[in-house]
This record gives sequence, C-alpha cells and structure tokens, in this order.
Amino acid sequence: MTTSATRMEAACSLLSESKRRYLLYLLAETRNGNIEDLITQISAWEYDQHAGAIDKETRQRVYVSLVHNHLPRLADYDIVEYDLRSGDIVLEDGFDDIKPLLEQFKQTEEVQEIRARPAL
Repeated sequence: MTTSATRMEAACSLLSESKRRYLLYLLAETRNGNIEDLITQISAWEYDQHAGAIDKETRQRVYVSLVHNHLPRLADYDIVEYDLRSGDIVLEDGFDDIKPLLEQFKQTEEVQEIRARPAL
C-alpha cells in the first residue's frame, strides 16, 4: 500500500463522521472557535433541529463526544489543536491537506444549510 493511499484512507475515515465534518465546516470560516459556541450548531445539524431548540442534554452529549472522541482524533492528525480548560479549538496545518476532500463532502451533505455555506 502506498503512502498516498494510506493518507487518503485516513482522511476519508476522519471525515466519515458527521460531527467531525460539522466541526471542521464551522472552524474553516475563522480557523478557530470555542467549543461552547460550536456545539449548539453541531447539535442542530446532527439532530436536524433549530439551534434554539437544542436542550442541555443534547448539547452535553455532543460535548462529550467531541471531547472524548472527535477532537483527539483530529488532533492526532494535526488537523486541530484544542485546550479543554479554555475550550479553544484552532485549525492546524494538517487541515489544509484534507480541505479539498472536506469541500467535496460538503457538497453532498443532506443539510441544505451546510451545502449553502461559502466555499472552504
């Protein structure tokens, strides 16, 4: 197996999870954000609800999932860096490697609001 095939498989695996894609769509606009600000929109897209209708329990489930699963995986590939004390998340240089593939995923999302967002 070639290195490029391995990198492509890793990128596809990372982007196969909707919460990770949703997080990256949001971060792509400003290259940074705070987890508390991001989880409401991620929850809304994930559960197909208006952001104002997201309850505390749903926000908590998304928060736990991001902190214990998705952020560490993205950090392992140098796509994000995060600080749980402050809640800050910053895109790293590895994001540029998956950005074209993420743009392709964006065009196939079921959530119209995501497809309508500006290009990454």
